[in-house]
Amino acid sequence: MARKYFGTDGIRGLTNLSPMTAAMAMKVGMAAGSYFLRGEHKHRVLIGKDTRLSGYMLESALIAGFTSVGMDVIMTGPLPTPAIAMLTQSMRADIGVMISASHNPFADNGIKLFGPDGYKLSDEAEAAIEALIDGDVPLAEAKVIGRARRIDDAQGRYINSAKATFPKDLRLDGMRIVVDCANGAAYKVAPSALWELGADVIAIGVDPNGTNINDGVGSTAPQTLSETVVASGANIGIALDGDADRLIVVDEAGRVVDGDQLMATIAAGWARAGRLQGGGLVATVMSNLGLERHLAAQGLGLVRTAVGDRHVLEKMRGSGYNVGGEQSGHIILADYATTGDGLVAALQVLAELRRADAPASEVLHRFEPLPQLLKNVRFERGARPLDISLVKDAIAAGEAELEGRGRVLIRPSGTEPVIRVMAEGDDQGQVERVVDAICSAIRSAA
Repeated sequence: MARKYFGTDGIRGLTNLSPMTAAMAMKVGMAAGSYFLRGEHKHRVLIGKDTRLSGYMLESALIAGFTSVGMDVIMTGPLPTPAIAMLTQSMRADIGVMISASHNPFADNGIKLFGPDGYKLSDEAEAAIEALIDGDVPLAEAKVIGRARRIDDAQGRYINSAKATFPKDLRLDGMRIVVDCANGAAYKVAPSALWELGADVIAIGVDPNGTNINDGVGSTAPQTLSETVVASGANIGIALDGDADRLIVVDEAGRVVDGDQLMATIAAGWARAGRLQGGGLVATVMSNLGLERHLAAQGLGLVRTAVGDRHVLEKMRGSGYNVGGEQSGHIILADYATTGDGLVAALQVLAELRRADAPASEVLHRFEPLPQLLKNVRFERGARPLDISLVKDAIAAGEAELEGRGRVLIRPSGTEPVIRVMAEGDDQGQVERVVDAICSAIRSAA
């Protein structure tokens, strides 16, 4: 379904350029508010954000839009995306909004919408809201314009909810944990939750200034975390992204553990406890073939979907799985959350470490991944490099070279002007040649 405003994860773009402007945010508030004005009860919307400077502007514009159609607004301030999903359902809100561009640089921002059940909106709902954005939305009478208020205990509510997912018979006493919050939405809640469970916490990426979110820290830049873990003698390092719906881990030796390894760890523990549903897990086409072979050796299956957590979640809900996610660390645990939750996933990993009573390097590296290389090629907005024959020929040549020994995956990002080029195979050198050749062709075409 072609979209004008919504991408794979809400509306996203460079701040103060269409569609990520204050005027558009107000229209989104008016349209989404109008769409969810159902029934005779007093309607309300919950709005959270990460730590980007533009969050203030977009929050104010959204409030104006929602209140103008008669919705009350509840503001939480900086809070992880999964917290907004949880609180939307808990507080009986009609809609939840998260202002965030996730792992993107600070200059980008986005608007994610959740329904009253805490799940991201369906394609049909997004299409209907898009139509309202471009149409005429009736405004509320003066006497029923909405009110706005901020709640002060939202962080505590989420901390308690996250801690409740950690086994009650376990504690984190004696475990030194470095947590990198990417100068983002979890900069207060993640260190607090780990400390309350008994851990010795070393927090980095917890000094947001509006422009340093994801800047050299967080799940997309784990080098600082690795260095801190080794230097401090920590047992493990935990990296979240800007809105804390992703998790990447570093073991005690400073080696990065990606989402594939983490999903394998959680699935093994849940299978052992008889909790794993669906007979395996759901992952995307980006997950390493090594994960699939590892699960098969344990009698577990791997179902693949298109890239994007919404595709993973749709498959999980439709087929009865309770563990799924992406290699990038977006892990969905359906027993606890309606979307990816980096902190909750981290607590499940920590529970496995506690039960194994072994170092992270022994517990978390579950399989030997096949050589896999992913590179991003940025291009000017509006260009269509994948339609150029030079690029098509390079992709075809790469697929032919790896045929029977690996695979090539080309994917345009749904949130930014980037093409992701991935190849996987038995021979590292061959994989690198294929990826570099395709990236070079895309750069030339773009």
